[in-house]
Formats: sequence, structure tokens, C-alpha cells
Amino acid sequence: MDKVLSFHQGRLPLLISMPHAGLKLTPAVQDGLVDAARSLPDTDWHIPRLYDFARELDASVVAAEYSRFVIDLNRPEDDQPLYVGATTGLYPATLFEGEPLFKEGQVPSAQERATYLEQIWRPYHDTLRNELQRLREQFGYALLWDAHSIRSHIPHLFEGKLPDFNLGTFNGASCDAQLAGQLEDVCAKAPDFSHVLNGRFKGGHITRHYGQPDQNIHAVQLELAQSTYMEEREPFAYDEQLAQSTQQVLRKLLETTLAWGCQRYGR
Repeated sequence: MDKVLSFHQGRLPLLISMPHAGLKLTPAVQDGLVDAARSLPDTDWHIPRLYDFARELDASVVAAEYSRFVIDLNRPEDDQPLYVGATTGLYPATLFEGEPLFKEGQVPSAQERATYLEQIWRPYHDTLRNELQRLREQFGYALLWDAHSIRSHIPHLFEGKLPDFNLGTFNGASCDAQLAGQLEDVCAKAPDFSHVLNGRFKGGHITRHYGQPDQNIHAVQLELAQSTYMEEREPFAYDEQLAQSTQQVLRKLLETTLAWGCQRYGR
């Protein structure tokens, strides 16, 4: 298998994870997709571009290369459900709208999926684990920001319109409450945007698994409504004008996270 992730190592105690930004498909997945899935509509579109300022902040960044239609990096390897109600698994079977993802009889084989787990899922999580360990050893703590986006209207998954900024801390288990409060304050001071903490999206596997405040690793997931920076339907175009104001809030959120860590741990 070719390149499965991109990784940039920064010099500050912050790691930004982008597990659903990938667009690559394996031959088995590409051949089996239904027509409605071929445009990869459930992608976290343009997340690396939206967070392109992260290197200026000197944060570490890891981003997936393969689509979540191959394997979902934000699900546990045992594929236990993370949410009550409609959701998707380690190997998605449906689109977000609820329709089947694969044509009948063309689901990738168990052997192929075992390869995806070994050659795509594990390298991504090895990178997460190793970098968080490095940061904690160097600074005494590590900060993990799991960056996502999603269409603002998906009736199959949630009612009504999603808030613009959806912060998730697994109901307070993945990061310090003071940090979560400061992030909420940043969102509250952005009058053009709505927000929620631990609403429909409380944090996926990455946030829940790696966020260990008692071990000085604090994790936050942000599920960003795509209406804040792009066209939500094909051709899924990036909107530079929309994105600029959204990036200002994102930058403030990450700067607040870093400042909180420095104040909390003294470095």
C-alpha cells in the first residue's frame, strides 16, 4: 500500500489530527461503491487547507490519505458503536443519508479489510500514540485536537441544523473542564457562529481513547459545520471568503488551548 498518512512534527505540545480528510480508495472499495458514493460525499472536505495556519503555530499535524469509506480511523478496531442511534462503523456500510455504500455483492472481503486495519488504521494510531508520548515526555503534557467537519443538515443522523462549532470532550472525560470552558468562551465571543459542547458529537474514538487528563493528555474534538467554509454539495468547493472568518475562530481556539496548557503546566 502506498502513502497512508502525512505527518508534520512541530515544536509545541499540540497535535492536530485529521482522520477523515483522505480521498484515496483501494481498488476493491472503488469498484464496489454505489454511484451516489463516488463523489465521496461524507469526506471532511478541505480540513488540511482550513487548518493551514497550524504550521505557523508550530503544531504537529497528522492527516489521513485514505477515505473513511475504506476504513474509519475514528472508530475502535473492535468496531464497538460509539453513539446510540444512527452511526457508522469501522468499515462503513451506509452513507450518512442512510443509503447502502456498496453495490450488492461488492463489499470488500474480510481479508481485504484486515489489510486496511493493519496498513492504514494501525499506522495512523501508531503515529498518534508516538507523537503524544513524545510531547508528554518533552513538555510534561500533550494537547490533542481532533479536527472534523460535516454537512450542517443530515436528517438521518441528527434533527435540524447542526451548530457551527461542535466541541466534544466525551462529556468532560477527555480534557480538563477549565480548558473546555475557555474554548466555549471563545466560541461564545464569535457572534456570527453558533456552538455547543458535547451535543450530538461528543468525540469519537480518538478523543475518547487518547484523552487522558489524569495522564496529562487532553483531547478535544471539533466537528465543524461545513456551511461555515465551503459548498456542502457537489462540487464541494472551498469558499475562501467564508473560510477566512472561520479560520480566525479556529486559530483563537488553538491559541487558547496552547495558552491554557502553558498556564496549567508552566511551560
